[in-house]
Amino acid sequence: MKSRLVIIFKYITQLGLRPLVLYAFYKLGLKTGHYKKNLPIFEYQISNIKHLFTLPSREKLLQILGNEGKASLLKEADEIVRGNVRVFGESVPLNFKANQHLRHWTDYEKKPEYLSSFLFLHQDIKYLWEPARFSFAFTLSRAYHLTQENKYAESFWKYFESFTASNPRTMGPHWMNGQEVAIRMLALVWADHVFVTAPASSVERRAALHQAITHHASRVTQTLIYARSQNNNHLITEAAAIYTAGLFFKNKKWQKLGWKWLNWSVENQIGGYGEYIQHSVNYHRLVLQTALFINLIKQDAFTRAASNSLRRATHWLFSLLDSASGLTPNLGANDGALILPLSVSVFEDYRPVVQASARAFLNTQIESGVWDEMSLWFGLPPTKKINASRDYLGDNLHGKESWAYLRASTFKSRLSHSDQLHLDLWWRGLNVAQDAGTYLYNAAPPWDNLLVTTRVHNTVSVNGKDQMTRAGRFLMLDWVNGYSKPEVVANESVHQRVKAYHRGYAHVKHERIVSVMADDSWAVEDNLSTHKHVTRTFRLHWLLPDWQWQIEKRNSTCDLFLQSPHGLLKLSVSSSQPVDQRITLIRAGEVVYGDGKAQPFDGWVSRNYGQKSPALSFALEIKASYSVSFTSDFVFPK
Repeated sequence: MKSRLVIIFKYITQLGLRPLVLYAFYKLGLKTGHYKKNLPIFEYQISNIKHLFTLPSREKLLQILGNEGKASLLKEADEIVRGNVRVFGESVPLNFKANQHLRHWTDYEKKPEYLSSFLFLHQDIKYLWEPARFSFAFTLSRAYHLTQENKYAESFWKYFESFTASNPRTMGPHWMNGQEVAIRMLALVWADHVFVTAPASSVERRAALHQAITHHASRVTQTLIYARSQNNNHLITEAAAIYTAGLFFKNKKWQKLGWKWLNWSVENQIGGYGEYIQHSVNYHRLVLQTALFINLIKQDAFTRAASNSLRRATHWLFSLLDSASGLTPNLGANDGALILPLSVSVFEDYRPVVQASARAFLNTQIESGVWDEMSLWFGLPPTKKINASRDYLGDNLHGKESWAYLRASTFKSRLSHSDQLHLDLWWRGLNVAQDAGTYLYNAAPPWDNLLVTTRVHNTVSVNGKDQMTRAGRFLMLDWVNGYSKPEVVANESVHQRVKAYHRGYAHVKHERIVSVMADDSWAVEDNLSTHKHVTRTFRLHWLLPDWQWQIEKRNSTCDLFLQSPHGLLKLSVSSSQPVDQRITLIRAGEVVYGDGKAQPFDGWVSRNYGQKSPALSFALEIKASYSVSFTSDFVFPK
């Protein structure tokens, strides 16, 4: 009880009283039955429905896709027609029939045990919710627009009718979460526009769809207070859905409400440096996709301040794009969200959203490719100006064929990963020093979202503790700010250098100096200083790809050789305490070298939600009473 009171006190002092009060009002609405009794009903007139966007040229679409892209799109669309949909990269049967008694959505919120019968395959509710986001509607609509084959429209209508019959308004777990309802509503609006010409789209079916959209919009407006209490991606997507419904039905009340909170969110949730409030690359993409959708249906929807925020957000993501692979560092929480899948590019490829955002908000672009499909759907033509990600420096360092992102951020919000001074290192399209990602939010130990910890990031931990206090599955408190600045070095062998530090451990200052050399090698110096005489355990960690490896120890230095697809690279590590140092290499939760102990979540990396792959977790651990230092050198083959 005492620890709970401490957490609540810290929550109020660090996050403020406002979100707690808003959340309390939401819980009061649940307890009193307010949400069960007072769902607003909106009656629309068919004459009021407004067409929000036009469809791209089929010829241009085919030109961008090419034969290979077209085949990839139709393959996935045909899978859906046959009854399967891809959930976090895995093909599963698409079935919305509950085959059990449904309760009002508030009952599941008040008593989560009611959900157990729905979660017999997965303990994580995201597996239940994900198909009901109707992301498959974008795949079917793209295939229909390209081929004009009625089977794709008919398939959409079949699944829509199955969902509405099995999950009537407000009933069942698919109506629990306002954001899930909002994302589904955006997909339904999209489908109405694309399938309008299909023979399968009868007047009766479209009327049922329009009615369903009103039900979704009404449900989202009902609990917007919860999204406001969270002040994260929930608020942006829900406000966007309300605004979209307001435009679609010419409902001024919804327009005004959605416009207010959409612009408020964009203005307040994107920092001065462009990073999103949740410090997550994947949530950052979700926000930009939402903004691109709104930009498509109403180009003057954003205020000047919100437009400036979107420009900064685009710059930030642009700077983290690895041009050779299309990937980004796997920073922060990754829940597998891809709410507008308007490209044949894989989930991990961020070029579609970077291309579209750069065209929409910066009037520039990257090189063209199959990822241009998203830009085409959003009505964004090519620009004359072309930039590469290395043009946006930020905290990034660039060598000839390599680059790195050094994590040093200040916090004013909820964050979920304890990752200050984490270093992400890339070389010729390979993520050499990588972020473990997320894997699962809602699983039993040891997979209860433990890839958020300092231990699995590429930094130094002290006494096995996190840099910040983990107060829940999704919440860190006692935020530790990181600070960085570039340094000018009067040495021709040093191409670029950045120094950063944080004070995440009591009486210990961690300073990290990262240098990229003229020969494209990298040097990382970690200095941990303290004035208090206490014996501590310092652990330097690097998460590396699952390549063939070999370790050689010489004097006080340990060399790890890795056989990459582009040749043999070397990581050399050493410390200021060579006598007491301990080297451990862990793969997939098992120690493969050394005598250190492994945690089950060590030696794994997750690039998509619910998926994990083996990686090499390399750690050097020492005990010391005062200041210590580590040196890590990455040398790539010529």
